Amino acid sequence: MQIVLFEDHLWSRFLPLVYTRPVGELRMGMMTMAQRYARLFNTEVVHDTRLSLTPLFAEASAQMQLHVNARLFPTESLMSELKSIQPGDVLKNGDTVLARYIDRTGKQSEHLLESKAELHWIDRITDLFSMNALAMKFDFEHMAKTRPQQTLHASNVVIGDASSLFVHESAKVYATTFNTVDGPIYIDANAEVMEGSHIRGGFYLGEQATLKLGTKIYGATTIGPQCKVGGEVSNSIFYGYSNKAHDGFVGNSLIGEWCNLGADTNTSNLKNNYSNVSIWSYEKSDFADTGLTFCGLIMGDHSKCGINTMFNTGTVAGVNANIYGGGFPDKHIPSFSWGGPDGWVEYDPEKAFSTISKVMQRRSLSLTEPIRKLLLQIFEETAHQRSSAS
Repeated sequence: MQIVLFEDHLWSRFLPLVYTRPVGELRMGMMTMAQRYARLFNTEVVHDTRLSLTPLFAEASAQMQLHVNARLFPTESLMSELKSIQPGDVLKNGDTVLARYIDRTGKQSEHLLESKAELHWIDRITDLFSMNALAMKFDFEHMAKTRPQQTLHASNVVIGDASSLFVHESAKVYATTFNTVDGPIYIDANAEVMEGSHIRGGFYLGEQATLKLGTKIYGATTIGPQCKVGGEVSNSIFYGYSNKAHDGFVGNSLIGEWCNLGADTNTSNLKNNYSNVSIWSYEKSDFADTGLTFCGLIMGDHSKCGINTMFNTGTVAGVNANIYGGGFPDKHIPSFSWGGPDGWVEYDPEKAFSTISKVMQRRSLSLTEPIRKLLLQIFEETAHQRSSAS
């Protein structure tokens, strides 16, 4: 059986992160939603997503398919229902379809079931960091006991329950304080925590990721695989291969893949008048109230900023933006924009692709033709945003 994570009509709420990935590949806690379902059900997970993404992500092919809404975070009671439904069953919550079991070997009559499970929906992009503590706790309880871990070096200090700290046997960790009072801490394979770092859970450090000397982490924070992070970070999620290697503060933020934040980059995450933060809504093509007092930066894949960049509260930067200059840049920075407070020009895609190739080669990866085509499509689809911003 394959699990098929399908997108519903609310997918655009998760732009700019879903320009380059399905909703089922959004990251929170210790993994992406697809990785979570794959581990929980011990089966392959594929995606029912937009046509632009299908060359990059596997589609359904098995005879037996359990289709699950990609915005639905698993709970114990939901997993029990999903494991018990039969071919032809459609699990609903009111008018919303949660899951559908399809047997392609023959026709089945549709059987509607009303879910009685506890449901946790990801309804908007800021839920990724707002719900990160919940996801971290869930993932730790399900995953931390299944892998070999090491005995901590004597230079480290643990505050709180030591059983809520997992350090993979291949990780390098020295002279660090770990505080598990407010949440678990998981240091994954071949990751490194350099000396003088202070970590408050919940926290996840991905495979081959690095915390630089003296890093300060406040939970709930996720650092994806092969990231390099330093300075001060609070309640944020970094996707894979992104760097914030120097001092500066990032709080209540979402940083996509292959991003780079220059030294002393700072994000404001609280307005001076303590009012709710509004961010750019791709769904409404306007700014919308998040209902949150704390909200920092949301940055799409391959975007970068220069040293000493200052991001205002609730800034949204698209894919492949190059941001620099003194003062605060706009709160909505369209994809393929080049510039800052002094003005913007269009980032030529061929120049962008040249930079991406160099960056990916540093991690022994390459810019493939399907990725290139997807980025070029994003460039074309977002032209009207750049025209409005210039």
